[in-house]
Amino acid sequence: MNNEKVILFPKWKQTLEEDSLLALKEKRYEEALHKLDQLLDFQVNNHEIVIGKLICLMELDRYTEAQELNEHLLANKNENYYHYVHIYLTILFQTNQYKKLMEQVEYEYEAADLPGPMREQFQQLYDMSQKLNVEIEDDKHTEYISELREAVKEQNHAKQWRSIESLRKLQARPSLATEKLLVNDHVHPVTKTAIFLWLKDSGCDEDVHIHKLDMQAEINPSQITDIQANGTYKQILLLINKIESNNPTLYQLMEVLLYRYIYVRFPIMPASDDVEKIAKALTVIGETNLGVRTKSDTKPGHIVERYQDEIKLCETLYLSIIEE
Repeated sequence: MNNEKVILFPKWKQTLEEDSLLALKEKRYEEALHKLDQLLDFQVNNHEIVIGKLICLMELDRYTEAQELNEHLLANKNENYYHYVHIYLTILFQTNQYKKLMEQVEYEYEAADLPGPMREQFQQLYDMSQKLNVEIEDDKHTEYISELREAVKEQNHAKQWRSIESLRKLQARPSLATEKLLVNDHVHPVTKTAIFLWLKDSGCDEDVHIHKLDMQAEINPSQITDIQANGTYKQILLLINKIESNNPTLYQLMEVLLYRYIYVRFPIMPASDDVEKIAKALTVIGETNLGVRTKSDTKPGHIVERYQDEIKLCETLYLSIIEE
């Protein structure tokens, strides 16, 4: 439109407003939306025009655009705020975003000036959303459990991990059958890590048997720290940290290798007495991968070589399941 300023004359503005609202009333939503957008382009953005556009977008099933516009209106918090909130909740309900709807209602309840009639309407939407959300999550839980059983039977390791991660996101409680997968040889070590983390997330406070990478242990998930807060992990990270200032690329590679190694082993951690040997193994692998030669290129001992093999194996196992 070049840089020339176009003026919206009062007569044209009145005609556009009347025509747009008439088209809206007669359910000619595409036409109404086009005229409303013209008005908005000229900064004619009064409440009636904005509400008209929201209605058009919703009636045309353009809910994503309606939601984005509504969120922009909510951010302004003007005198029509609660009207916009009501429409926003309607959009979330219509698009099955029940959790988000409940979060918004909880946020609004914290406001001291929420009108009584609005509170009642919001509560009705909240109650319906809560019921529907439970039904959806129950259906998803059944679906994911079925997928998990199928994946174990087929030894489809990637599907096993995806199913467990989906169940974790649902915040469902792991069953005894799921816990027993920790000793099932047909379940991938990475999936077993995900299962253990799921048990930890759900507050499991009793010893569970775990068998992975030819190692066995009985561990209480509630008594284990997160991977990156683990003492052994932090000790190794501290040992390799001195490399960062001299060779940041090498350090970043070693840090990634370390995380993947610990993730695949978790929760069965390497011996804390071996942290220096593990750091050395990481250094050798990192330097080899980057083609770096140092003055300390001496033949590592057999324990360091064993850790090199273990780290490489864990790297392969990690990447076979988790794509980054």
